[in-house]
This record gives sequence, C-alpha cells and structure tokens, in this order.
Amino acid sequence: METTTNQTTKVEAKPSIYSLQLEELKNWLKDHEEKAFRAEQIYDWLYKKRVSLFEDMSNLPKSLRDKLEHNFAITTLKTIIQQTSKDGTIKFLFELHDGYSIETVLMRHDYGNSVCVTTQVGCRIGCTFCASTLGGLKRHLDSGEIVAQVVKCQQALDETDERVSSVVIMGIGEPFDNYDNMLGFLKTINHEQGLNIGARHITVSTSGIVPKIYQFADENTQINFAISLHAPNTELRSRLMPINRAYSLPELMKSVRYYINKTGRRVSFEYGLFGGVNDQAEHAEELAKLLKGIKCHVNLIPVNYVPERDYVRTPRDQIFEFEKILKNHGVNVTIRREHGHDIDAACGQLRAKERQEETR
Repeated sequence: METTTNQTTKVEAKPSIYSLQLEELKNWLKDHEEKAFRAEQIYDWLYKKRVSLFEDMSNLPKSLRDKLEHNFAITTLKTIIQQTSKDGTIKFLFELHDGYSIETVLMRHDYGNSVCVTTQVGCRIGCTFCASTLGGLKRHLDSGEIVAQVVKCQQALDETDERVSSVVIMGIGEPFDNYDNMLGFLKTINHEQGLNIGARHITVSTSGIVPKIYQFADENTQINFAISLHAPNTELRSRLMPINRAYSLPELMKSVRYYINKTGRRVSFEYGLFGGVNDQAEHAEELAKLLKGIKCHVNLIPVNYVPERDYVRTPRDQIFEFEKILKNHGVNVTIRREHGHDIDAACGQLRAKERQEETR
C-alpha cells in the first residue's frame, strides 16, 4: 500500500478496485487462489449494478468478499459540493482519500449525457487563462480515481434511468502528463464488461505534449483526439501556453499530421477566444492558413471569466465574425455551446474558490 500525504493529512489508502482492468483482476484472483471467472462477476457488480460495498456482491463467497475488502476500496471519492445549473449541467467537487479535491462535470445534451473528467490534482502546464493550474500540480490520479468519476455520474443518472453516453478528458490536469493512468481509464470505460462507452464517444484533449501525441497515434484507437490550440502563431501561443516553449507550434503541427496519417482520423482544435488577445480578424486569417490541408475541426470556445485571471470574453458579434472568416476559408468550425454558465463553470474554478489552500 502506498502512503500519500498533503499538507494536513496522512492516509494509508487501499488502491481502488476500479484501477484493475479485467485481465489484471483475473490475475489477482489467481494469485489469491480464487477462480478467474469471478472477475466477470465482480465487473458486473462494479459497472452494471454499480454497488458501493463489497458485501453487496451476493454471488461471491464471503471469503472472497473479505479478501476484496481487505485489499481494495470501491470508491475513493466523497462529494463535497454538487452544483446544478439551470441547463441541467451538474458540477461535482469530490474529495479524494488524501484530502485533495477534484472536479467532474456532467453535461446534458440533446444527444445524451457527457461527463468531463479530471486526470490530475492541479496541473503543471501553466496556461495563463486556466484556473486548473493555480497552485501547480499536487499529484497524478490513478486510473481508478478517474473511472470512479464516471461511475459517480452514472449513479446520479441511475435515479432517472439515464446513462452516460460520452466522456471527454478535458477536466483539471493534462491527460498526456498522466499517460499510463489515462490509458488504463480508457480501456476500462470502453470495455464491454466495464462501462461499455464506445471509443467514438470518448474524446481526449492535450495541450501539446508532442512525444505523447506520437505514442497515442501508435495506439491506433478509435478515440477522438483534440488539441488545445488557442493561438495561430508560436509567439502568441508561448504567451498563453508555456508548454509551447518546450514543444513549439511547428513541432506540434508535425505531430498532428503524423496522427492523421497514422489513424486516418480527424483532429479537433480547441480555440478559446480571449477579448483583444487572440480574437481579431487577422488571427482568424492566420489560423485558417495554419490549418490549411489538415483534416480537422475547430471548436471556438467563448471563455468563462476566471477571477484569478485577467482575460475577458470576446463580444458575441466578434465571435460570429471569427467563425465566418474560418468558414470562408473552408475550415470546419463550430462555436461551443455553453454549459453551466450560471455556476462555477470554468475548469478548476470551483476548486479554486472552495479549496484555496490547494490553489495558492
């Protein structure tokens, strides 16, 4: 067992059983002199029946339930705050076993329910517009802590007979900075005996860790891939996103072309519009030139105001003008529909407000 600490607590934590993929669970059972077929039964209890206690797994022998109880935790998330928007968006602030906190968002669309998950406690990337990076990186989440976020949202939807239909990995943290745990999470939620969420209904986003983009391309999955771009040239991107100093825009675009050639799949570019910074007509023209010939889609994002940051929202008419310029150049572009505008919608904003000791 691993001992994890923060500023005030020291907790010896049992690992989350959600961290075990099906084959890993079978191997664990064999190592503990149990039948491998019990793994499917345990998965059924975890992901179909969604129980919270090992003792509720009634078709397992008591001796096995005791072993599971001794070695694992089912969930490591405690709901601290649950905010509900007028549009139905629900934002959760969860507390982890060691006292740190993370955010998860459940968004309701016409086409189904989407969950935005967090992969790290804080973030080391340092984007100048983002509340998630306030206070830096505290630690990575293990794959089970990421899976548990989707399970928690599904349990909330169980009350109204609905299901999680899609997942986006765009919450607090940089997913490719926690690559192995992110990949384990993807395999579990995609598995037909897990949460059975189709690969084409899952999207992972990165700020641009170039070596991991090549690695992800070589995984050759059907999972959707997005890049947080936010600037049409390397100088402006370096001002907004310090990661661009490590992996410049030309390097990033080279890795994107590799991904498209390797997988045959298009890439989405997330482009937040910041008033007077990156939202002028010349920026739109420059962006269209940057993306020429690339199989992609641009998602324009009207930014949420974050008190700790100085950026302001681009005026509505200017957003439509930016979109029009891109369309005139043949770029596939949409404006992201806003969710949770009346609650702490920006990524990391609720945590920054409620857990100031973590985000100083």
